Amino acid sequence: MLHRAIKIAVILACIPVVLMLLYRPSFIHPPSTLMLADLATLQGYDRQWVPLDKISPYLIRSVMMSEDGQFCAHNGVDWVQMRSVIDDAMDGEETRGASTITMQTVKNLFLWNSRSFIRKGLEIPMALTANVLWSKRRTLELYLNVAEWGPGIYGAQAAALYHFKVPASKLSARQAALLAVSLPNPIARNAGKPGPGLRRLAAMVERRARNAGPYITCLDQ
Repeated sequence: MLHRAIKIAVILACIPVVLMLLYRPSFIHPPSTLMLADLATLQGYDRQWVPLDKISPYLIRSVMMSEDGQFCAHNGVDWVQMRSVIDDAMDGEETRGASTITMQTVKNLFLWNSRSFIRKGLEIPMALTANVLWSKRRTLELYLNVAEWGPGIYGAQAAALYHFKVPASKLSARQAALLAVSLPNPIARNAGKPGPGLRRLAAMVERRARNAGPYITCLDQ
């Protein structure tokens, strides 16, 4: 019985690795688990895949500065941020998210959306593996094409058209910043109809994005 359980666990662990290898080529456009859930519940979704070079540099920089400023430097997991979150949890303090773009990408593609220690525990080895199998450009391309930006709205192209009536390649610096700061909670944070708080966050991210040059060198490779 134990042998069978171990065998099943190994098979299940191998499935994401096989899919990561399958998702390496740029012509593969995988869905997220949320997209599949929308299909399963007959809700449908809007996602129009676009390559990274067809996405506004403003959005690329804004998302990196808002979600994961050390994206080019870490190995899929930002251990400094992770240790800080663990320390806060051990001290009984409210914890903040420490998910990198790589961790969010594997979560979107292979895991579920609710917060839990089990999911986080699965995210970490998956992100480390993805960082080996995918280039940074491919990881970011995958993320920007599966991220949720509203009910049934996935990926940069659908988000840009839905919120601002422009393609992802034509997003302005402010529009890009609004989309970036809406990512943590795209249902509650409407990039196309931002309140004062969201506009303030977007202005801050817009300033960071202007000075993002030293942080995005991995995208030139």
